[in-house]
Parts: sequence; C-alpha cells; structure tokens
Amino acid sequence: MERMPRTSFSAEHGTESPVERMFLQSYDDYANALFRHAVLRVRDRDLARDLVQETFTRVWDYLAKGKSIEHVRAFLYRTLNSALVDAMRKKRPVSLDQLAEDDGFDPPEEYTDPTPEVREEYRAALHMVNALDDRYKTPLLMRYVDGLSPKEIAALLGVTENVVSVRIHRGLKELRGSLRQ
Repeated sequence: MERMPRTSFSAEHGTESPVERMFLQSYDDYANALFRHAVLRVRDRDLARDLVQETFTRVWDYLAKGKSIEHVRAFLYRTLNSALVDAMRKKRPVSLDQLAEDDGFDPPEEYTDPTPEVREEYRAALHMVNALDDRYKTPLLMRYVDGLSPKEIAALLGVTENVVSVRIHRGLKELRGSLRQ
C-alpha cells in the first residue's frame, strides 16, 4: 500500500504537532496490517484500500476534534470494523474461494510453496475458514492473521476476553473437525 502523503501545512513547514506525528506513525505501523485484515474480510483489494483510507480519515477527524486515543492499535481496528460493517451493509461479500479463483488472491510470498499441492491445500484451508460462522471466523482472523491479543480482540468486539478465548478455541475445534472429514 502506498504511503499516505503528508500534505498538512505544518508538515510542509517541518512543524508537525505531536498529534500529527502520532497519526503518521500509526499509519506507518498499522496500515498494511489493516489492509490485510480488510482484504480478508471484504475479499476486494480496491474496497479494502478504500476502507483503510476511510479508517484513517475517521481517525484524523476524531483527533482534529481534540479527542485523544489511549490505545491506537485497538482504536484503528475498531474504526476499521465500523467501516467494514458499513461496507457489508452496502455490498454482498464474496467467498474466499471465489477470490482465489477470480482475483488470483495468493498468500504472501513467504508463506507459499509453488507446488500445486500446497496451493490446493491453501485453497482448501481458505474454504474451511470461510465456512466458519462469523462469531468464530472474526476472532480467528484477528488472532492469527492480524496478530491481535485476546484482550485487544475483546475490546474491538465488545465482549469479554474469556468469550474471545472460547470462540477461538471453538473455531479451531471446528477447523480440526473439518480436516478430519
């Protein structure tokens, strides 16, 4: 994802405020992870880019009102999830299998083996994850794709840490059951 240009007056004159520095650092630190999360959720790279841009626009507007953010990463994911919900209401999602077939979605290079067998296993895994109920799929993706802790996931989803742990456990159990079949 391309770097967001620094176009504010203060940035042009080298006098960034602490809020601007925090915002720009947040973009540098989290934009790619937010983009990956959005792609997995909406299965559309262009829409995912738009959602990440919308997320940072909403966060900037929030900061411009003089409000502060205690936990930036959690706030960004919560804002992205709100944008995702808005987008999902407007557009019907596509399956991960269809994304792999139609858009050529492939895992990042460091996670792939060029053999056809490995690619087929990857597609099968995507199909199994896509088949999970959202209450299990979302925490699993947030935990193992986005690298969020159960505590962070709980804050984002508005549930307790115990609920998140149970959903992750049950989601993994369902995936294991699918593998045995």
